[in-house]
Amino acid sequence: MAQIKVLIGFAEAMSAPEVVWSLADAGFSVHAFARKGRVSALRHSRHVVCHEICAPESDVQASLSELEALLRSLGSEPSEGQPILFPLDDKAVWLCSKLSLGNQWRLAGPSGICAELALRKDMQVEAAREAGFNVPKTVLARTAKDLNALIEAGSYPIILKAAECVPIYQGRVYSCRKWVCGNRAELDCAIDEWKEKVPLLAQSFITGNGEGVFGLAAAEGVRAWSGHHRVRMMNPQGSGSSACASQPVAEEIKVLGQRLIANSGWQGLFMIELLRDEEGHIWFVELNGRPWGSMALCRRLGLEYPAWQVELAIDTSSRAGLGTGGGPSIVCRNAGREFMHMLFVLRGPKSNALNRWPSFWKTLREMLQVHRTDGFYNWRRDDAMVFFADFYYTVYGNLFKSRD
Repeated sequence: MAQIKVLIGFAEAMSAPEVVWSLADAGFSVHAFARKGRVSALRHSRHVVCHEICAPESDVQASLSELEALLRSLGSEPSEGQPILFPLDDKAVWLCSKLSLGNQWRLAGPSGICAELALRKDMQVEAAREAGFNVPKTVLARTAKDLNALIEAGSYPIILKAAECVPIYQGRVYSCRKWVCGNRAELDCAIDEWKEKVPLLAQSFITGNGEGVFGLAAAEGVRAWSGHHRVRMMNPQGSGSSACASQPVAEEIKVLGQRLIANSGWQGLFMIELLRDEEGHIWFVELNGRPWGSMALCRRLGLEYPAWQVELAIDTSSRAGLGTGGGPSIVCRNAGREFMHMLFVLRGPKSNALNRWPSFWKTLREMLQVHRTDGFYNWRRDDAMVFFADFYYTVYGNLFKSRD
């Protein structure tokens, strides 16, 4: 008998292997759309069939057209029920939000105003402020002059990042870096590099430790609350984690998170990224409306968010995720990012705003301490090539990007 087909993408998303395994273990037939010519750990998995489409970074309209063609092709094949389209990263959320799926496919991801919220950081900041979260001083900047309001408030250091999760420039998805500026000279360099190509979100730069809050929003409220904190970031200047540890979600954070989710009408999985500063205050960073990079940690705790997301998309009355959450505290590590963390620490900071930097020898000592209960991202005994490919591609890709 044909299984229900789930098409995920992009295959290069950090969460992709764990998502595939969650869906495969739940009995779904998993396919993935991948960027043409782009390597990924997922291509080495025996639990998924990969299909190539044009990368939106090359031509966003061609990417959209080829995804539509892929949906028509896969939709004509036998399936136990209506096939599911499941975006794994922001680019895929953007593409899927532009499709007219009709009755042939069902979307397991944000659409309409929720997709707009998932893709616009300025909207997220305002929604978080209304929900009661602490939010850094923020300015939406389309020109260099727009930054003056933040600078005149004496807000150095500041961080600049794209205001849109998927900025489009000249018909392509534009890769916009982040800048941390500790003084006027560093800001001028950032402005010169930015060239006002895409809107920026400028915020006061707050140092601290990253935390994540996860859940599954259903009609009656949020199910399956869980949380983590970063043990290490791949790049101490600011990036995703290379190691993270599970932790319970404080009740006051649940209240704020529930309010944010309810106000937006959100359905399905979500991640709220937070920052705990050195005084213990919690600050809102962003809302992720698709699977997150540390999915391995959740799955090691028995929290099958990807499978639950698809089950809710199929049947909104599903009990997926009910009665789950918590569990013992564990640590999960990404081997490639851990290696890169050592290299970033050895290189040192690239801004005067970063007045604290990890000691290399202390970092090395901590990273060599692997405990019996530690887990690793993307490790599965019957799919081991994924783990080794992920390590290689992570190190190679970051070294290539970091040559400057």
